[in-house]
Amino acid sequence: MRRRCPRALRRRIPPVTAGGSTIAILVAAGSGTRAGGAVPKQFALVAGRPMLAWSHAALARHPAVDDVVVVVAPGAAARARAVLGDVPMVLGGATRRASVAAGIDATAARGATRVLVHDAARPFLPAAVIDRVLAALVDHDGATPVLPVADTLARGDALLAQTVDRTGLHRIQTPQGFRIDPLVTAHQAWTGPDEPTDDAQMVRALGGRVALVQGDAMLDKVTHPADFAAAEAKVTRETRTAIGYDVHRLEAGEELWLGGVLIPHDKGLSGHSDADVALHALTDALLGTIAAGDIGTHFPPSDPQWKGAASDRFLRHAAGLIEARGGRIGFVDLTIICEAPKIGPHRDAIRMRISAILGLSPDRVSIKATTTERLGFTGRAEGIATQAVATVTLPATVAA
Repeated sequence: MRRRCPRALRRRIPPVTAGGSTIAILVAAGSGTRAGGAVPKQFALVAGRPMLAWSHAALARHPAVDDVVVVVAPGAAARARAVLGDVPMVLGGATRRASVAAGIDATAARGATRVLVHDAARPFLPAAVIDRVLAALVDHDGATPVLPVADTLARGDALLAQTVDRTGLHRIQTPQGFRIDPLVTAHQAWTGPDEPTDDAQMVRALGGRVALVQGDAMLDKVTHPADFAAAEAKVTRETRTAIGYDVHRLEAGEELWLGGVLIPHDKGLSGHSDADVALHALTDALLGTIAAGDIGTHFPPSDPQWKGAASDRFLRHAAGLIEARGGRIGFVDLTIICEAPKIGPHRDAIRMRISAILGLSPDRVSIKATTTERLGFTGRAEGIATQAVATVTLPATVAA
């Protein structure tokens, strides 16, 4: 059904000047049921980060975007804030159009002159696409990124009926950009009966001029379970390696914990926690891969809550920080330096315990032992030293 173009839209609107503000609406209010999984797809992990986090970061870091308003489903605000922090957020409606309308109200109240509307399910947004969309708003009411249709199109059910001419056909993407007034008018004027699938068609239905700009394959929408693997493949990863080192004194009357294993010995290691020198060095190595300080930063010995604490808690914490960054622990190597006890009889137990703590296969955990030929404090059996090396991979960039 073609709608009559309001007079305000039929007049040529003066070019957009450099002034005014650009606010993005990030639509994340859908149920995401087609993607499967236990959570809506906007909160599902892609390369270790919720899809919503990727989308928001791409918009928020663009220098021409002044603010980002996130539209979430009722009941999802707490989950969204856990992902994004304290960002502008509004509740969406029962349909995509209602959700975008709620975002428009919020952007208009913030004085926006240009609005970007982007789907959270398109997590990898190149800055160049935003540039092209905003540039087109200089002399258009709206702009949408598109890609050509490359595949042959056909009508039919079980049998091929006829092919469809691809000339002039495009795949529509987001973010779509608009001048605020035509977008508001289009939403106010829309009466149905069908729900629009995007905002560009609403502005166009009222006679607005919507430019087509070059899209990007990186913007493919994540809709079905198989799409997540394709999205993961777009993320390049970097490898980081860091070392950790720790020393504890041997004293009578203490238990000897090494690598999460209680080892029979006439002396044990002294420290504020259980003094597991092996897990402490390994914790520092893992923290080093993400430049997150050292074990004392996270578990200060002055804090009484860590007195006698099991050191596997420290190691799990470091591993959790890496996981939260989308990282993966690839390999850890531990060298235990002491005269006594002999490490050989306990090597496999230590290896299996560290494997279990970190969720790694045993072949990704190396345990070695050496002495200092009776030189120094370890040679005099006054203490035990350990050196650890950890290698992780982290999401680095989104592949172009």
